[in-house]
Amino acid sequence: MAMDRKTAAIYEARAEEWIARRQPKAIADGRLAAFAKQVRRGGRVVDLGCGPGWYAAELRAHGFRVVALDVAMAMLRHARRRAHVAALVRGDLVSLPFRNQSLGGAWGANCYVHVRSRELPLALARLHAVLRVGAPVALSLADLASLRPTPGDLKRGDAERRFADGELAGRLFAGVTAAHAAALMSGAGFDRITVEPVANPFWLWVCARRARTLPDFVRPGLRLLVTGLNPSVYSADAGVPFARPGNRFWAAARAAGLVAADRDPLDALRRGVGMTDLVKRATASASALRADEYAAGLQRLESVVRRYRPRAVCFVGLDGWRSVVDRRAQPGWIAGGFGGRPAYLMPSTSGRNARVRLGELAMHLQTAAARTASR
Repeated sequence: MAMDRKTAAIYEARAEEWIARRQPKAIADGRLAAFAKQVRRGGRVVDLGCGPGWYAAELRAHGFRVVALDVAMAMLRHARRRAHVAALVRGDLVSLPFRNQSLGGAWGANCYVHVRSRELPLALARLHAVLRVGAPVALSLADLASLRPTPGDLKRGDAERRFADGELAGRLFAGVTAAHAAALMSGAGFDRITVEPVANPFWLWVCARRARTLPDFVRPGLRLLVTGLNPSVYSADAGVPFARPGNRFWAAARAAGLVAADRDPLDALRRGVGMTDLVKRATASASALRADEYAAGLQRLESVVRRYRPRAVCFVGLDGWRSVVDRRAQPGWIAGGFGGRPAYLMPSTSGRNARVRLGELAMHLQTAAARTASR
């Protein structure tokens, strides 16, 4: 998976033309200065889609250690001359080549617009992974209204266009509504989210903080969407669902034939198994969650399921479902499904639920997988 290659090739071939027609407007209007105030003094900041280095140079002038990333070598050559940053990196927004929790802030002006809609959740999940807890993010997304949306686009909240005319024709633009932008950021594990228009009506300006939680690992076409109650603090810090050594989810999933690698949500995603949580807040124990959090989480999850339409949803753990839907619910298929999709309820895989053996947990996952395979 990668950002749009045709767009990357256009920037590589026509960098000079693009630079000649552009100015770094987020410096003049104060957006970069506002972002800089949120980053810890002396922090390490990444300028994503850095282009010719306008913003990287300004961030360096604010006293930050700056890493500039772009997919086009032609842009990085300009950035080298202008920015004098700590490092220049040729890389992709969908698979950022940085160590987890290594960055103190991320600036992404006008770059995520070129990531395909189906890959944007994963790109934002990767951004979450490389940032430290509490790190600020500022980025822009195209406003869906600027892409002449169809009624279907408006209902879904996003669309893609590859314009045939105008400057640098052929570039891909993915647009979103403000509501969908906020939902994407929340699902990717960010909080304190604001989405605002800017002077140019084509753009939405998004600001957020990296929360101590897990992102959703989702995409269209999933075989199964596995839904935990909420991340443990251990899992949130590890960046992996069900990460505790005593949690038997991964062993059960391997025994059921759903995954091949241990504690690797990206490998699971490649195999059609996505992961999310009913409640995003990380806690030491699910018993710390409130009923209202379950109810709000159920609403969020339903919108995720209706958007990505997995072949089935598997709820891992009974407490959340019992708290807000059916106090007497038992493991098995849920009557009526969830979010318009078949849904299965299984016991918790936590080591605290030792009365349910590993083989039984694997059987529950096999049952859900068998149903999805037959549809």
